[in-house]
Amino acid sequence: MSEYYSKKLSANKLKRCYDIASPRIKQYLKAEINFVVEQIRSSDKVLELGCGYGRVLRELAKQASKVVGIDTSFESLELAKEFLLDYRNIELHQMNANSLSFKEETFDVVIAIQNGISAFKVEPEVLIREGLRIIKRNGKLILSSYSENFWEERLKWFIQQSEEELLGEIDFEKTGNGSIVCKDGFIATTFSKKDFQNLLQRMNLKGSIQEIDMSSIFCVITK
Repeated sequence: MSEYYSKKLSANKLKRCYDIASPRIKQYLKAEINFVVEQIRSSDKVLELGCGYGRVLRELAKQASKVVGIDTSFESLELAKEFLLDYRNIELHQMNANSLSFKEETFDVVIAIQNGISAFKVEPEVLIREGLRIIKRNGKLILSSYSENFWEERLKWFIQQSEEELLGEIDFEKTGNGSIVCKDGFIATTFSKKDFQNLLQRMNLKGSIQEIDMSSIFCVITK
């Protein structure tokens, strides 16, 4: 499953998922970006984990001095080069979020939004440890997942993607309780507010957890 986005749902197929999104989904996506941009100073160096074709990077680049994006999909990164052609402060790397090659204290802000903490299929503790390792002192690690209040809209969006043959057929018998299951083996889980709280407690970390736009749960950890 860790290879689903890099092999089956990358580049133009991934972009198509966002192109067909309903107005409410686009509102959710915009609200996530707005929340992140508000955390960024003009002097910051920012890393996005799981950058895809550059949808979020483009907005971050308007605010930060330097933006770096990583993804496991070569095809998505190639599309990102075209999509971000006009931006000179963006750097792209093919890399896995559980083993980052950056030096310690390289970035001011590291983000993994739009459910990256679940979608990457990386152990959450590993993701957070790696993120904090490369963040400067007083820097921020910003994570997000879907809100339980957004379930119906989220499911509709995944059904759209399935109907467009971007995902496999939805297995409605197995879908529910925050998880969307497709018959081709794809599973999209989520991280609830309680999940974030438990994770921080296990790792002895402090962070702020809040719901945004009745669609996202954000967890911000300051180093």
